[in-house]
Amino acid sequence: MYLAKVTGALVSTTKHISLNGAKLLMVARLDEHYQPTGSAQVAVDFVGAGNGEIVIISTGSSARMSNSKAHSVIDAAVVGIVDPQELS
Repeated sequence: MYLAKVTGALVSTTKHISLNGAKLLMVARLDEHYQPTGSAQVAVDFVGAGNGEIVIISTGSSARMSNSKAHSVIDAAVVGIVDPQELS
């Protein structure tokens, strides 16, 4: 797991059936000082995160397990939102 900042949302009208109804977000990985480190990634949102929020990202098989649908194609999932008071 790692921290990331939501930088935007994506719309995809054609996607794998396991992603139907899922919200897709663009996220930028953060370092321990909450600074972006590298390229953006697409993550499936399970917690209702919004633009600009700091979130917890799970990847790999852990991300796939966060979805209730079997045989999901998820590689990264938003599994938590960091409370604003923790960022100072």
